[in-house]
Formats: sequence, C-alpha cells, structure tokens
Amino acid sequence: MTQQHTVKSFDEELKNIDRVIVEMGRLCLANLADSVDAILDHDSKRAEELVRADLKIDELEHELTQRAIDLLALRQPMAADLRTIIAALKAASALERVGDYAKNIAKRSIAVAEVNSVGPVNTLGRLANTVAELLKKVLEAYVGRDAATARQVIEDDSQVDVLHTSLFRELLTYMMEDPRTIASGIHLLFVAKNLERVGDQATNIAENILYIVEGGSGFYERSKADVSSLVATKLPVRKD
Repeated sequence: MTQQHTVKSFDEELKNIDRVIVEMGRLCLANLADSVDAILDHDSKRAEELVRADLKIDELEHELTQRAIDLLALRQPMAADLRTIIAALKAASALERVGDYAKNIAKRSIAVAEVNSVGPVNTLGRLANTVAELLKKVLEAYVGRDAATARQVIEDDSQVDVLHTSLFRELLTYMMEDPRTIASGIHLLFVAKNLERVGDQATNIAENILYIVEGGSGFYERSKADVSSLVATKLPVRKD
C-alpha cells in the first residue's frame, strides 16, 4: 500500500512539472504575440508592460527548477523518469529564453516608435505567426509526449529560416533605398533574429520530447535554411 502511494505521489509531482511547463508556454505565447503587435502598432506603452511581464516566466522557471531538484534528491529517479525530469529542465530553460526574446522585441518596439519607420514589412507578421504556431504545436506535443509531432516541428523550423532570410533581405533593401530608415531597419533586424531564435527554441523542446519518448543522446541532426548571412553579399551595390 505504501509503495503504491509513493508511486502515485511521484506521478503527481511529474504532472505538476508539466503544468509549470504549460503555464510558461502560455505566457510565452501571449508575450510574444503582444510584443510583435507592439512593434507593428508602434505601441511603446504596451512594450513597457511586456518588459515587466517577463518576470513571471522567470519565476516559473525557478519554481520548476526547484521542483526538479527536489525530485532528483528525494526520489532518485531512473530511466524514463530521469529523462522526463532532465527534459523538463531543458524545456523550461528554452521557454525562459523565449520569454527573453519576447522582452527584447518589446524593448525594440520602444525604440522603433521613436525613429523613421521602414515601409510595410508584411513578412514580419508572417514570421511571427509561423513561429507562434511552431511553439504552440511543440507545447501540445510535449504534454502528449507526441514524438511524431515533435519530428514535424523540427522539420517545420526550416520555414522559419526561409522567412527570416526573406525578411532580412527586405529590410536591407529598404535601408539601401532610404538611409533615413536605417535606425528602424536595424532594430527590426534584431527583432527578426529574435523570432528566428524562438523557432530554434521550439526545436530544442521538440528534441527533448524525443529524448523522453525514445531515449538516446538527445542530439539530433538539423537542417538549416537560414542564409541571411549571405544576403548582404548578393545585394546590388548602390551607385549615386
């Protein structure tokens, strides 16, 4: 009877860790969407609120870390249970970074609101939506321990890379055509990079799902479609 209670209690503790991951993910998705809206709407007031909102995500990561440490010390888990706890720590770290990226985007929106803006950057909204869908999908896969969806997330990250490269090229073109947009363009380049990194963190979580379900080393080969580092060398040189 005591053994059954212990196992049940341990399972509940693992579920509590999952609940923290879900809550972190919910906040990350909300902050990310709001930070991009702040950029597009030039809403510096909302941006300042988002910078403060990141503190809750940090608190949740700290809570999960403490729960995981307690489980490791008191339960001494092995095999699948140990993989679950290790993966949860890594997933929480990835989500904490996503929260930081959302905060960074919010900070950039404050700066963008104060300078000459570039033309309509439709690709920015598409990139943000693609990243948000990727993050949402991987969080659902994490809760369901869905290895197939996790693999799909890893594969779909290439779409984020393609959009990032496209946005990078678009912004550079604006800046070359009108030097007055350079300050705004540079801020948006950093925003684009932060969004691309959110995609990478979603992929990290997907790899953690595979680690839980299948074991192995936890390292997986990734195909990268981001060639933004080559864009500047391919743009025509402006001759006045």
